[in-house]
Amino acid sequence: MTHITRGMVLAAGFGLRMRPLTLTTPKPLIPVAGRCMLDRALDHFAAAGVETAVVNAHYLAQRIAMHVALRMGSGADKLGILLSHEATILDTGGGVMQALPDLRPDPFYVANGDILWRDGAMPALQRLAAAWDDGAMDALLLVYDRASAIGYDGPGDFDFAGQKLRRRVGDSAPFVFTGVQILHPRLFAGAPSGAFSLNRLYDQAAAAGRLHGLVHDGDWYHIGTPDGLALAEQHLRSRLS
Repeated sequence: MTHITRGMVLAAGFGLRMRPLTLTTPKPLIPVAGRCMLDRALDHFAAAGVETAVVNAHYLAQRIAMHVALRMGSGADKLGILLSHEATILDTGGGVMQALPDLRPDPFYVANGDILWRDGAMPALQRLAAAWDDGAMDALLLVYDRASAIGYDGPGDFDFAGQKLRRRVGDSAPFVFTGVQILHPRLFAGAPSGAFSLNRLYDQAAAAGRLHGLVHDGDWYHIGTPDGLALAEQHLRSRLS
């Protein structure tokens, strides 16, 4: 199993679809069943043995910075957290690119700060690390059965071609990307400066046969709107009661 010691949580977005809640609170700090999404992602990192996590921030960046400082000051875990401030929002790819000096030279986790997952029989990050093949992969994405996703009503993102991922062809695809992944720094070779989406790099990796996927075996919640938040909280409480 690959031992991954670094990770990044993407927490810079505006959360427009979650308004009015995000008018004063960045989406990753919105509590879901009593714990915010940013802390839930960092909890997963800490449990997986990550030593250093980068959190990027742009929208309401001071709120993110204060939250990170409080977590670090509490001594709740041994996770070191670095803040990557974006003067202009850099999108997912540009955000990771800016933080790359703190993430390289080995593969690292990336998790969206506005999603929530519960582990199955084996922690999802541990499963990803066990599945990582450095010789064959530049990116390994955790995907989920679209029909089972809680709060998700989109067309899906990917299908499998063997163990490799391929983009949706036609109106729908059976798997949705969860926002949790392992990336290698070499994925960013030749990437542009400034703002760009990680989707650009996924497509390049897919064309080279180096984009792979792993199906999540726990629960996954798409929390894009206040209605999605309410649905996730209801489902979580039913699971935890």
